[in-house]
Amino acid sequence: MAANVPKTMKALRYEKPETFGIVEVPVPTLRDNDVLIKVKACGVCGTDLHIHEGEFLAKFPLIPGHETVGVVAAVGPKVKGFQIGDRVVADNSELCGECFYCRRGEELFCEHFEAHGVTMNGGFAEYCAYPAGRVFKIKNLSDVDATLLEPASCAAHGLDKIAPKMGSSVLVFGAGPTGLVLAQMLRQNGGCRVVVAAPEGLKMDLAKQLGAGDEYVALSRSNPEAQFQKLKAENPYGFDIVVEATGNAKILEDAINYVRRGGKLVVYGVYANKDRVSWSPSKIFGDEITILGSFSETYKFPAAIDYLDSGKVKVQGIVNKTFKLEQWAEALEAIRTKKAIKAAIVFD
Repeated sequence: MAANVPKTMKALRYEKPETFGIVEVPVPTLRDNDVLIKVKACGVCGTDLHIHEGEFLAKFPLIPGHETVGVVAAVGPKVKGFQIGDRVVADNSELCGECFYCRRGEELFCEHFEAHGVTMNGGFAEYCAYPAGRVFKIKNLSDVDATLLEPASCAAHGLDKIAPKMGSSVLVFGAGPTGLVLAQMLRQNGGCRVVVAAPEGLKMDLAKQLGAGDEYVALSRSNPEAQFQKLKAENPYGFDIVVEATGNAKILEDAINYVRRGGKLVVYGVYANKDRVSWSPSKIFGDEITILGSFSETYKFPAAIDYLDSGKVKVQGIVNKTFKLEQWAEALEAIRTKKAIKAAIVFD
């Protein structure tokens, strides 16, 4: 079953790190269980900067784009449950199901983990093919806002990892897209008091507009040290849960000093491979601090769609810049210079 699908398509392709161009390539060939998506929008985030530089598992040559939204254009012969024109979002991961970790039900650690837009071709193209089991229908979200479903599914995975108890106090460093979504999810799932601490400006203004927290600490961009000290002084016992969502290793290193005895520190940002932190083992030991990593997601798209499509988690305004495929360099620069909270590539 197929719509009028052309044989070739326009795509952004990297031949190697930092070397890209707009090219004409064949439309993906469908496997038996694949869904071909005509891409309407695909999100751009900080991870794409790491991929641009050759980090974050990237394999080249590559068509990037891991936050794909569009409509069904064709389906493989064994696909059921989808019709041409269905509005859908795609989970970018593909797992082998057979390795040591998959057989233990720990698919996120799949030894043959593949991801569209990272290790295999993704959504910065007019069409992209995904396994039907990784494609989900959406109703209410706009195409642009729906690009946040992949980050939101990562936040939902983070929530599972954190497993907050009712009445937990939470400190979130950072007001980027995933931080804003996770803060709202924590607020609705155990966080009786959620404090968002982030640099003053656009992102913090949006955090307040979305109601991401109960309290906000707008950090000075030139000298935030006094505000950090005030935050510690006003919270002498710290927080049950501290989430570092900025990707700044210096803030991560200090974040442990805000964790209450018996609390949890969540390593949630995306950091450069070269980054290192130094923590006192005796503090971790004596205070019984749990340090958690939260990377990507598996099987959390249904939960993310439930939260965002229903409006329980608000995302309007997070994507504040959109670009055409030919403006890729501008989109990257907007993310690099933080002129965009989040960007998206949009197609006609």
